[in-house]
Amino acid sequence: MAVVKAEELRSKSPDELKTQLTSLKKEAFNLRFQGATGQLENPARMRLVRREIARVKTVLAEKSNATNVQE
Repeated sequence: MAVVKAEELRSKSPDELKTQLTSLKKEAFNLRFQGATGQLENPARMRLVRREIARVKTVLAEKSNATNVQE
């Protein structure tokens, strides 16, 4: 899975971002579980998933703040 850029995330709707966020959180949980059991093949993936979650949350906050300012 390639790293998603913030520009690509900004073009998505808030609903799409929320579904992507839930799938990333599930993946992060699975990676933590694999790490705890010693079955993790790519430890660097945990870092990438955490950063992607942060990117999605940032874009969601930007969109939320933009709608609040317009009101």
